[in-house]
Amino acid sequence: MKENVQILIVEDDIDINALLTKVLKKEGYETTSAYSGTEAKLLLNMSTFDLVLLDLTLPGASGQEIVQLIRQKSYIPIIVISANSALDDKISLLSEGADDYITKPFEIKEVLARVEAQVRRYCKFAGENEIKKEGTLSYKNIVINKQARSVQVNGQEIPLTNHEYEILVLFVTNINRVFTRESIYQSVWSDEYAVEDNTVNVHISNLRSKLHKADPKEEYIKTVWGIGFKMI
Repeated sequence: MKENVQILIVEDDIDINALLTKVLKKEGYETTSAYSGTEAKLLLNMSTFDLVLLDLTLPGASGQEIVQLIRQKSYIPIIVISANSALDDKISLLSEGADDYITKPFEIKEVLARVEAQVRRYCKFAGENEIKKEGTLSYKNIVINKQARSVQVNGQEIPLTNHEYEILVLFVTNINRVFTRESIYQSVWSDEYAVEDNTVNVHISNLRSKLHKADPKEEYIKTVWGIGFKMI
């Protein structure tokens, strides 16, 4: 499977870009390098990728701009690699659509573990297994097309990250069931490398905001204080 996985490495530091390219190719992945935000934009418009490794401080266009550009049209995993270790910035990037965040300096084994986890989940839900699923899920004004992996609310398609999509499917297929943060983590993140403790809350908040923006008159996700969340 790895030889068919296309990874875009967006990093302006030539040495770091070369290091990531070397270790990923050694693992069997196919890689393409971009050294600026402008180059990354061009490559994203020209080619299809299965995962993006993304620095934040880039010439031409910032990493935040690249995240927003990708999320306008795609659910591919985005792993941010940045020297910025501030928790607020990590939470902000996750809210904007990044799937994971690695702080520089990084350990190669950690990068490979996180890449493998994201690729495995993306291929499972958006690739090989998703093709076998048919039909749609619907609840109130939400329509989920499982094969296209798209979500419409009030007839308007809303862009969701991989994890936001999986949380929504989990809730819609289990109406009125209360999920603890731990059970959501186990169901959606499965065996992925460790994530921030607040990650589930961030994704729930972001999903709730997107649903409310598309359908402000309807309530979908309720917080059950002291326990977790449920679809209502």
